[in-house]
Amino acid sequence: MEFKKLTAADAEWNALADYAENCSWGAGKTLAEEMRHNRFTGWERVILAEDQGHIAGYCTVSGTDCIPDVSYTPYIGMLFVGEEYRGKRLSQRMIDDASEYLKEIGFSEVYLVSDHENLYEKYGFQVIDEKMAPWGRMQKIYRRTCE
Repeated sequence: MEFKKLTAADAEWNALADYAENCSWGAGKTLAEEMRHNRFTGWERVILAEDQGHIAGYCTVSGTDCIPDVSYTPYIGMLFVGEEYRGKRLSQRMIDDASEYLKEIGFSEVYLVSDHENLYEKYGFQVIDEKMAPWGRMQKIYRRTCE
């Protein structure tokens, strides 16, 4: 498995946007739109998990997430693993890769927003806050040290 930290200048950018738009997770369409409108700037990246030339999953590292008006930054978001790659700890590996990247560029902590129960805790995250998302559901804000 190879992890690539993509910007719009990378050859895989459009293929990953197409994959995200057509994946089984509805939020993939949002990511595809953000990618096509070049909403990732500076140090922000879309991380591609690639298995022998096949897209296995993706996540983002960005300055903000879906919860407005909070001071937390940076975030790991839009985490998706393709169905055929599930159960192989790919989520953990992407989170670890994203955390390493963020540490390399000077961040000591990373945040994540989710409504999942007892999922991100096993990756070292702790719930630090809870806020209402724009779509009307409560979301937990998690924090972990960049490693």
